[in-house]
Amino acid sequence: MLTEFLMLVNGERVSARSGRTYRSLNPATGEPWSVLPDADEADVDGAVQAADAAFRDAAWAKLTATARGKLLRRLGDLIAEHAGELAELETRDNGKLIRETRGQLAYLPEFFHYTAGLADKLEGGTLPIDKADMFAFTVPQPLGVVAAIVPWNSPLYLTAIKLAPALAAGNTMVIKPSEHASASILRMAELVAQAGFPAGVVNVVTGYGAGAGAALTRHPLVRRVAFTGGPATARHVVRATADNFAKLSLELGGKSANIVFGDADLGGAVNGAVAGIYAASGQSCVAGSRLLVQDAIYDRFVAALTERMKRIAIGDPIDPASDMGPMATEQQLGVVETMVARAREQGVTVLAGGKRPDRAGWFYEPTLLECASDTLDIVQNEVFGPVAALLRFRDEAEAVALANGTEYALAAGIWTRDLARGHRMARDVHAGIVWVNTYRAVSAMAPIGGYGASGYGREGGIHSVLDYTEPKTVWVNLSEQPMGDPFVMR
Repeated sequence: MLTEFLMLVNGERVSARSGRTYRSLNPATGEPWSVLPDADEADVDGAVQAADAAFRDAAWAKLTATARGKLLRRLGDLIAEHAGELAELETRDNGKLIRETRGQLAYLPEFFHYTAGLADKLEGGTLPIDKADMFAFTVPQPLGVVAAIVPWNSPLYLTAIKLAPALAAGNTMVIKPSEHASASILRMAELVAQAGFPAGVVNVVTGYGAGAGAALTRHPLVRRVAFTGGPATARHVVRATADNFAKLSLELGGKSANIVFGDADLGGAVNGAVAGIYAASGQSCVAGSRLLVQDAIYDRFVAALTERMKRIAIGDPIDPASDMGPMATEQQLGVVETMVARAREQGVTVLAGGKRPDRAGWFYEPTLLECASDTLDIVQNEVFGPVAALLRFRDEAEAVALANGTEYALAAGIWTRDLARGHRMARDVHAGIVWVNTYRAVSAMAPIGGYGASGYGREGGIHSVLDYTEPKTVWVNLSEQPMGDPFVMR
């Protein structure tokens, strides 16, 4: 029997107006497990209208910033209370390891707690105006309705880093999850209502990108779009927001370099490589999919890494003993297979993996490809799967050149015992996030984002809340005299 989920619009659980539905498949089995509404433009319009009405209604509009912060803290507490349930929903929906979803859910409340504390810390300022008898100041104002477009690889986490700052700033939101992984977001939306947020402040519509997603991003009442996904879809989003002049942030793909120097701690660097590309089955925007290893340690590193890869347990993601689960979609599995096949044609050496394991579901083995050139497709293009492209380098200058030899600029890892080198590399490598002697560390206080083909804008940290506001400038005439000549600028 399939589990049925409904959308959340204006505080009510609703079906699509057309009655159309679609099925979500369990990546570990390839079998359907849930059924969801297939929203169209009319459903999206209803959700946006509800969010716009809630934005203007006194129940939300007149709420103090401190009160908004209390609601956010309550939501964080509820997520903590329901963390186990939410983690299992997400694992069943997208195949992410239960170990990872439980870990994310254990920390996710911190994003709401941290942002709750920022809600009443958004300050304007007085302006040293060069006009006699005039006083001017700025006030941060919420934008209005925010659209959040969320992918399938980490739905709750990627929703939280949009939702929390948007609500802290006083906006309302319509969320469109991926059609492949909507269940956990729909359940979290119920907790939003339970936390006490007024109806319509948070709405969730489900469906396909070409229908619900396109209608949401171009809606004339949407004032900001927060998008995480691939560059191809992002281009459609950019074009759509040209019609409604909505502000836009894009967190896109990556081809991040994990750079290992000869003086690195071998065990730590190997674990960092495994964490960077094989955790989450490589389905992470910040995946360390390019392994750059210095000549001095290259052979020892490869031997240690391939030995460590043999111990990666591929299995049912709901099993805590599994180290690596499936691809989230059958389509993505096909992408991985096609790209590895192309790499073989271009002459790469397969050191490990390179095929599906002999089991049901959308699984792919952890794969290591030795590459003779950084111009190969597998080195330049994002795979979004458990495939690492391995290259060697001679010195620091070559490492920087290789790391920067891609259109992406999202993340990088640096492995060295030389503190000065670590700082130099962090300065010289083009990436929005640089980890030194660690990888995939996150915090509510730390901005996330890249530049180049990896997008623009930041999520996380205090600036993310300010990014959901606009400054309003207020002028006050302090003079006792009436206003003079109306045709002269003051």
